[in-house]
Amino acid sequence: MSTSTSPQHTGPHPSDQSAVTVLGLGPMGRALAGAFLDAGLRTTVWNRTPGRDAELTARGAVGAGSPEEAAAASGLVVVCVVNQDAADGILRREAVAGALRGRTVVNLTADTPQRTRATADWAAAHGIRYLDGAIMTPNTTIGTPDAVFLHSGPEELYREHRPVLAALGGTHTHLGEDIGRAAAYDIALLDVFWTAMAGYAHALAVARAEGITGRELAPFAQGIAAILPPIFAQTAEEADSGGHSGKDNPITSAASSMAHIVEASEGHGIDAGVMRAAEGWARRVIGLGHGTDGFIRITELLGRR
Repeated sequence: MSTSTSPQHTGPHPSDQSAVTVLGLGPMGRALAGAFLDAGLRTTVWNRTPGRDAELTARGAVGAGSPEEAAAASGLVVVCVVNQDAADGILRREAVAGALRGRTVVNLTADTPQRTRATADWAAAHGIRYLDGAIMTPNTTIGTPDAVFLHSGPEELYREHRPVLAALGGTHTHLGEDIGRAAAYDIALLDVFWTAMAGYAHALAVARAEGITGRELAPFAQGIAAILPPIFAQTAEEADSGGHSGKDNPITSAASSMAHIVEASEGHGIDAGVMRAAEGWARRVIGLGHGTDGFIRITELLGRR
């Protein structure tokens, strides 16, 4: 005989594909809930800060008074909050965990692979079916063909809920059974994005110091961005194969170019710490005897423990 004291909940059966709950109503959470509503799904919403559900409830969403009430309302519970600490602060409440037993959580909260795996282990121990995911496009793309979602976890569970997730629009890719894989892709791809944005911000500062406006620089910056996709593809092959050819652009040339950027920046009193770090990686690779290799050789340097 069970001795569980978890509260009993009424509402849709966990396998009901017509109902979905969204926990977290920041800009992305509101966009997710809106897309579910547009698809005609019975949508329950909850947010830690009251009042953010007004527009959604006006459109037909059910505003829950507590996270456990929201969790009990649907077989599929989508979580999208600021980080995994916030997600765990909701999910790991005793009443919420009880309401989620036997249901599926799709966690679209961005965080690290390690933290994702820890939450998945907790969910399994509490009888909660769990999928992780990452949203790779802005909230304005949700519900449109331009949205991009990555998912990881049990494939059977992903296939079961794929029809409901399709309401979010765009492309959905299941990356494998490893629950942390979507978060790993997310971290790596955001690394590309934010490093690029930091570089662009620095470039604008250097250009401004030389009397060049952002509008004047932007068309040429877009040209630089346009040459990157084939470079990404080529250097990815080199990183995987270990064949770091520097025939057309050896890392010695890259280091010289980066040194010029550092000198010009610091000549204007502009912090060049990021570029100094990149130049330092290049100089270390050269010092290890790989001066004729391409820039992506630093991948191996960075991967050393």
